[in-house]
Amino acid sequence: MSTTSIKDISASVSSDLERFDVYLREQMRSQTALLDTVVRYILRQQGKRVRPALVFLAAGATGGITDRSYVGAAMVELLHTATLVHDDVVDQADERRGLASINAVWKNKIAVLVGDYLLSKGLLIAVHHQEFDYLRVTSEAVRRMAEGELLQIQKSRQKTMDEETYFKIISDKTASLISTCCEVGAISATEDPLIRSALSEFGELVGLAFQIRDDVLDYTSRSSILGKPVGNDIREGKITLPLLYAARNAPSSEAKDTFKIVKSKSGNRKDVEAVVRFVVSNNGIQLAQEKAVELQQQAIAKIVSLPDSVYKTALIDFAQFVVTRAK
Repeated sequence: MSTTSIKDISASVSSDLERFDVYLREQMRSQTALLDTVVRYILRQQGKRVRPALVFLAAGATGGITDRSYVGAAMVELLHTATLVHDDVVDQADERRGLASINAVWKNKIAVLVGDYLLSKGLLIAVHHQEFDYLRVTSEAVRRMAEGELLQIQKSRQKTMDEETYFKIISDKTASLISTCCEVGAISATEDPLIRSALSEFGELVGLAFQIRDDVLDYTSRSSILGKPVGNDIREGKITLPLLYAARNAPSSEAKDTFKIVKSKSGNRKDVEAVVRFVVSNNGIQLAQEKAVELQQQAIAKIVSLPDSVYKTALIDFAQFVVTRAK
């Protein structure tokens, strides 16, 4: 397991993140009292600032952190926050990072409007600074995230999933935003299209590895570590890579019976344990973890030719962290 933390990885841009927090607060401010109250509440929910950190690290690794990097980081963070607010409405979630969700406190209508406000603020920051490359990259990410979410809903209703579709979903839902962070950082620092593309591809591959590791942890981690019960994906009827790989190794009848349990969305403890045993005994966890490591190595290869720097080292550390993290 990794002993490196996100704080360690972000150390080289810690002063930039502190300055960024002030900058972001200014960008989110509103003259409407209710909206400003909700925005201040959202700022209390702030996480580890992974996405702005990736923007700054990518910028530092490809030419240097500039004022443009702050614009890009704010745009990405506003986009990300908007999607979280909307996701909580869709999922009817009551909590976000240990606090009551916006929809739980102010109801769905206000939550949706606040999400719309944050998205528009992100777009307006780019327009104000004439950062049209940012608009192109982030608009593509929003499209992919929406399509990925809808494809997952469609497949869940049809109760079908294969490896190709799984990768399409996690690429669009998870990897697209990490790719955007890295590409935006590179755009802020260099005009070289090859370097920009390399950072985009790095982020995409790391994002895929991140999600696969997340799916592995759902089968292996204690609830006290993850903050959710082991087998939560099973209870929700999600077919992820460990299960898909295990099914390839198992007798077809056994695989069919296991898929039937998952598709039933059984909350029965014995059913969940049966699925976990199936995945473990048929090597699904090991194979999925090996795939995550393979993608991580491909990601590092994309940036290995960049000049050595603390920022490049931190990006490599992040790629290694995503496949070894315990939560």
